Amino acid sequence: MKKAFCIVSLSTILLLLFSTLSVSAQAIDVSGKWNMKVETSAGSGTPIFVLKQAGEKISGTYTGQLGEAPVSGTLKEKAIKLEFKVGDYNVVYTGTIEGNTMKGKVAIGDAAEGTFTGTKEIK
Repeated sequence: MKKAFCIVSLSTILLLLFSTLSVSAQAIDVSGKWNMKVETSAGSGTPIFVLKQAGEKISGTYTGQLGEAPVSGTLKEKAIKLEFKVGDYNVVYTGTIEGNTMKGKVAIGDAAEGTFTGTKEIK
């Protein structure tokens, strides 16, 4: 009887743990307007991303010092990757999401590298 109780208790705890992890992974939604701050070896800027999320796929637009461009990307758990092309440069943002903030690194082709932080506008 004691062994059966332990097995049931352990199973319940594991089930709760995995369902909590699943809910927190699904809770991130990057859809919306993001105000960014970028610092690179070529200078700084404050671009805006307007993003839409469908599962792990992200689409949207970039507007900033480099102009305007369509964005594609992915979100896997808390890891985000956003990409777009401006002229001859492939621009790649890679980072992490925590609540309504993101931070990470940016590469503008071979021309510049740097860091970024971003905050999602809450309506």
